Amino acid sequence: MKPIVFKNINISVPYKGIYRRLGYRENITSVSLKQKKEIEEYIVEALSYISLKGAGMRLAISGKYTDKIVLENGTVFKSSGLAKMLQSSSGVLLIAATCGNKIMSSIKKNSLGKNVTKAVVFDAVASEMTDAVLDWIIGYFRNQLRREGKSITSRRFSCGYGDFVLQNQKLMHKILKLKSLGVKLSKTFILIPEKSVTAVAGII
Repeated sequence: MKPIVFKNINISVPYKGIYRRLGYRENITSVSLKQKKEIEEYIVEALSYISLKGAGMRLAISGKYTDKIVLENGTVFKSSGLAKMLQSSSGVLLIAATCGNKIMSSIKKNSLGKNVTKAVVFDAVASEMTDAVLDWIIGYFRNQLRREGKSITSRRFSCGYGDFVLQNQKLMHKILKLKSLGVKLSKTFILIPEKSVTAVAGII
């Protein structure tokens, strides 16, 4: 069993999400033309540093318990919260997304005093684009599953959420072969580059 790897992903820019992450609220927060022009320029620049990649893999659930689930490849995820979410699922969809190293290097450089505002905008763009890639990957598998009469849960679990401890990131990293996407794992189970995420959704 191998994950499906997606490289050079092209998606629409989630402008609303980016502005929301920056603290702007539609019809509530006013943005001057000068501010908007500056933000838009930073968004365009941020996009030039982003390289979207991802991976996804379907696995059947071979065992369900109140505090854990067992997958067909022998992987055990210990989490009562995850087990509860997957109680009606026959399988799982493991997914991951990253925006690459260049954008993180630029965020770090600008946050050290060169241009803090730019760093904040870059961070918002990277976060929203990475989340949008997860949605894109789910959409890809949803189209496949629809032909089989199946669907994907609206909820998804990420390592570190609830009792789905961060150590599970090691399993996700290995199963999805994230090293091939340039994603490393720190000793404290943090994905590097920072704007890299994994998640588990159910197949029903």
